[in-house]
Amino acid sequence: MVPEPETPICSAKACRAAAVWVLAWNNPKVHTPERRKTWLACEDHREHLSQFLGVRGFLKDVVRFEEWEARGA
Repeated sequence: MVPEPETPICSAKACRAAAVWVLAWNNPKVHTPERRKTWLACEDHREHLSQFLGVRGFLKDVVRFEEWEARGA
């Protein structure tokens, strides 16, 4: 299923699926401890992207997209 143009999409390479998850991460060699960068993930790529960030020690949080949006409101 291809999402609407304003719908956030998965950050996995070549994936065009709607984002369901937000993966908050931080590279401690580059960013201050409180800074959070984000990748978006569909259901199919959440685990893969989480593992990629996790093995590097970058992954800080994984939350549903709706919850992440509500935190910012």
